[in-house]
Amino acid sequence: MSDIREQWRALVARALNELLAAASPGTPEVGAEGVALETPPDPAMGDIGFPMFPFAKTLKKGPPAIAAEVARIVGAYPESAALGQVKNVGPYVNAFLAKGDVASRILSGILALGESYGRCATLEGRRIMVEFSSPNTNKPLHLGHLRNDALGESVSRILAFCGAGVYKVNIVNNRGVHICKSMLAYRKFFAGETPESRGVKSDRFVGDCYVRFNEYSKESPEAAEAETQEMLRAWEAGDPDTLELWRTMNGWAERGIQQTYRRTGIGFDRIYYESDTYLKGREEILEGLEKGAFFREEDGSVWVDLEPIGLDKKVLLRKDGTALYMTQDIGTAIHRHGDWPFDQLIYVVGSEQQYHFKVLFYVLKKLGYEWARDLYHLSYGMVNLPEGKMKSREGTVVDGDDLINALRDGALEEIQAKGREDAVGDPAAVAEKIALGALHYFLLQVSPTKDMIFNPKESLSFTGNTGPYLQYMGARISSILRKTGVESGGTGPEGEIRPELLTHDAEWELLKTLEAFPKEVARAAEGHDPSVIAVYLYEVSKGFSRFYHDCPIISAGSPDLARTRLELARATLVVLKSAMNLVLVPFLETM
Repeated sequence: MSDIREQWRALVARALNELLAAASPGTPEVGAEGVALETPPDPAMGDIGFPMFPFAKTLKKGPPAIAAEVARIVGAYPESAALGQVKNVGPYVNAFLAKGDVASRILSGILALGESYGRCATLEGRRIMVEFSSPNTNKPLHLGHLRNDALGESVSRILAFCGAGVYKVNIVNNRGVHICKSMLAYRKFFAGETPESRGVKSDRFVGDCYVRFNEYSKESPEAAEAETQEMLRAWEAGDPDTLELWRTMNGWAERGIQQTYRRTGIGFDRIYYESDTYLKGREEILEGLEKGAFFREEDGSVWVDLEPIGLDKKVLLRKDGTALYMTQDIGTAIHRHGDWPFDQLIYVVGSEQQYHFKVLFYVLKKLGYEWARDLYHLSYGMVNLPEGKMKSREGTVVDGDDLINALRDGALEEIQAKGREDAVGDPAAVAEKIALGALHYFLLQVSPTKDMIFNPKESLSFTGNTGPYLQYMGARISSILRKTGVESGGTGPEGEIRPELLTHDAEWELLKTLEAFPKEVARAAEGHDPSVIAVYLYEVSKGFSRFYHDCPIISAGSPDLARTRLELARATLVVLKSAMNLVLVPFLETM
């Protein structure tokens, strides 16, 4: 469904090019994208406006004079009459859309496409791999992981909505000294116990071991360090007892983490394990050394010169020939491309790893992999609670399940306080969905690059810019459709659908907002930014709230207007459902 705004912009660009050709032959043409598009502050001034300031210098005229000429030329185009009216308002060319035709096109387009409305083909044929989550198997998922998971899953859904083939991957960090710390604490302080014997979730039990190690390391720092290193050496040497304990505790951790994934709607197409990938990359570095891409120091270590990207140098292999984390990531990226040849690989990783990914992408380019040019680090900021920064080793991190449980319990209290238990059917299940909506929307409404404070109380509010507010709006529309019989397949009030009757400002603003959905999805995909959809969802919800307040549906005054307004409500619900799914906010028919 073509955006009428873009059609107007193309006509304005065409008129500007006529003026430019007459005033200054040979001047490069203005593309439609070179014409700014704005929304006038007052609907009485027009529905869309095009400022003429950028063209004053070239045309050697004041913006108001240019606007007058452009409006005259555009108004003479035969196709403009079908789109509405145009006039100049000071330095702007403003367009008044043909409301009846536009309303009909928007309504029919949304309802005909249903859940496919908003999908686009901008990424058709593109294969995009998205890596996210990357948990450690020494603790449960915490609030920081929840932001990572929400970003990765939401971006994946948005990219797929725009036609991309998306492959979601996760690398589980299940080896190394941090894992050995939990294992050592288990042997010393929890031997023989299990998550079941202690009555705790399995990943939480492993996390308790990690916290206990930190306490031990404060009591006996030298012994703790020596014992941890000895356990790591035993693991790398293949000691049977150490490997058995490692498998058991990793199994506990991963079982609990998978439960949290299922609870939050997170899924993957492939899970990699660091224990399988940590040796990858060494041979690639040695081949690069032979080709002159890297250099060897006197002590035998292998380095890469990073001066071309404004950095110093980076070691890739130690003097004893062993690999580093960077070496592992190099090998893993190459291995993944062999598993599923991608056009782009997106790493969803915190902003503290920006240096790491600059080096990783540069090294892969040095190794000659063309696809390395399309690697992308989706860098996101820290997330904390109002109480301050969290530290997992000290036990001050908020367990993801504990946070969701608290939100769920708060939502359940609200349902009970309003006496809605019977109305919602299963109060506990509804409260769980409200909790997930509150969590995911709060985490995603902020641009990924920004640090944020997660405020549980604010996130759970049923008014304002929150997930529960969006869910409430969806439930309200569903209730309207149920009462009129439309939801169950009926036609609702008697009367014809006559879009030309939708002339109220609230109706018109809602229509224009719904029409913008495909454009907003494409913008979110291009910027890898779910906050674009979150902001859009709030605008849709506010727009429907105003429409519902100002424009009665059942008591509209005429059967035709009632029927048409009901169609507008139904179209709004279609968009709300799709957009909410893109940002992981569960849809609720009753609240």
